[in-house]
Amino acid sequence: MTSFQNLVAGFFMIESLVFFIACLNGVEGGGWDYAHATFYGDIHGNETMQGACGYGDLFKQGYGLYTTALSTALFQDGLACGSCYQIVCHNSTWCLNGVPPIRVTATNFCPPNYTKTEGVWCNPPQKHFDLSLPMFLKIAVYRAGIVPVMYRKVQCYKQGGLKFEIKGNPYWTLVLVYNVGGSGQVIDVKIKGSNTDWIQMSRNWGQNWQTGVNLVGQSLSFQVTTSDNKMVQNNDVVPATWQFNQNFEGRYNF
Repeated sequence: MTSFQNLVAGFFMIESLVFFIACLNGVEGGGWDYAHATFYGDIHGNETMQGACGYGDLFKQGYGLYTTALSTALFQDGLACGSCYQIVCHNSTWCLNGVPPIRVTATNFCPPNYTKTEGVWCNPPQKHFDLSLPMFLKIAVYRAGIVPVMYRKVQCYKQGGLKFEIKGNPYWTLVLVYNVGGSGQVIDVKIKGSNTDWIQMSRNWGQNWQTGVNLVGQSLSFQVTTSDNKMVQNNDVVPATWQFNQNFEGRYNF
């Protein structure tokens, strides 16, 4: 290699390093940690729909393919559902050079496999992201299968207000809270009927919250608190004529 070629190669190495550091610094501060990432499903993301967080059609709900499943160490038994992360491929020949970090929302669980001793990336205590295939291909080559990454939790940016899907029956109301901005991670939900005081809901699974109070025929309001202890109240989001399996959007978000 000539001196000129060495100079050019050195320039591109420095440029790539500067770009990588800029990506890690970002606009939201530090807090980076190490993990690994794989992918599941095909390029269309059909296998990423539904999942352990309780979300349904991720396209209709605004998440699209910008999603990930979390390992046990990150999932927190479903409390981490809705959290947003920046992820960048790190220190692997399979990484795509010069690409910015991806931003994804946690919508599913990557279950552990205790019957195997190798390739069990989602077993505790390992921190692992099982990305949708389109997201994986933004940071690494398909043939890699798995790559080391750096990640950090970041703010979620969602369009419109908080959204609520009401399921269940007159004696058991189950509410899926989604399209959550801010920290994205809901830790508390209260519901109020037009004829009741505020009622504490309990988390059933994922981001589904429940109450045994009969609220049929009442307009509904919600108080939603996220992991950064911020609370948003949406009054009379749901009209008194609501029915089960309907979706409603509040005026406010985080």
